[in-house]
Amino acid sequence: QVQLVESGGGLVQAGGSLRLSCVASGITFRRYGMNWYRQAPGKQRELVASITSGSNTNYVDSVKGRFTISRDNAQNTVYLQMNSLKPEDTAVYYCNFQNWGGQNYWGQGTQVTVSS
Repeated sequence: QVQLVESGGGLVQAGGSLRLSCVASGITFRRYGMNWYRQAPGKQRELVASITSGSNTNYVDSVKGRFTISRDNAQNTVYLQMNSLKPEDTAVYYCNFQNWGGQNYWGQGTQVTVSS
């Protein structure tokens, strides 16, 4: 059974940092690209960062230079290092991947709140 479990969210002041983790089980982790999405209240879920199986990365413009996605295949874990956090980064952050059949899998989400 596929499972994605996020951790690392919390409350931080603007300018601070957090590191999110997502541990995957039930898949051959190294074969898949992984994504971090976020959803703020009243807004659509948006793709924040992606990392391919070959560790190529991509970011939404609003987080470039502040967030870093990485992966540890030995630990079946994908990370999102978030620096210089802003109040507009406040959202629930979700780990995601899509299997080769096009099915999406999601974690339960972790809340990130940035106070001004």
